[in-house]
Amino acid sequence: MSSKDQILKLFPQPIFKYQINDFKKINEELLKYIYTLNKLDKDGVKKSNINGWHSRPFDFKEDNGIPNKFYLQIRKYIKDVFTKFGWEYNETKIKCTSMWAIINKKGNFNIEHIHPNNYLSAAYYVKAPDNCGAFKASNPNIINRNFYPRSEKANELNSNSASIKVNEGDLLIFPAYLPHSVEENKSEEPRVIVSFNIDVLR
Repeated sequence: MSSKDQILKLFPQPIFKYQINDFKKINEELLKYIYTLNKLDKDGVKKSNINGWHSRPFDFKEDNGIPNKFYLQIRKYIKDVFTKFGWEYNETKIKCTSMWAIINKKGNFNIEHIHPNNYLSAAYYVKAPDNCGAFKASNPNIINRNFYPRSEKANELNSNSASIKVNEGDLLIFPAYLPHSVEENKSEEPRVIVSFNIDVLR
């Protein structure tokens, strides 16, 4: 083998991970808001959640409401993702198409899914005790996921899924087409997240 040999890693699937500033204060407000929604709507909606509670979309009508306040606090991270992607960023055209909460108690999880008709999706961790279930991303290349030789040793070139351990205050932003799921919560405490989608107005 030559010293000039290379591995050209093309078309990566990025997940941007941030630790939010002053997240304890933000989480305190979000928890109060989320559990109020939960109390008013025990059934929620059925999406990718298995036995967990999935809220209806947050109401953005109140300018000073918790959803708008939270979105203003994380908008700089969205801008950073656009910058790192090399995408044009026009704040007046960036739209949060939907935002919601999920409460996963012990034994709850989310099956693999994507968020179509958006550019970006995100998950923010309001409450994330140990063993509450990692974020799991899967290879979007269906052919590679279903047709491959047996591996002797797992590495980034042959792995078709990856788990990301998360902590309270973490924000994950990723392409909306990226298949993802949430592993089972094995903690005695609930796992609480806020998720949202980002699109660009034409």
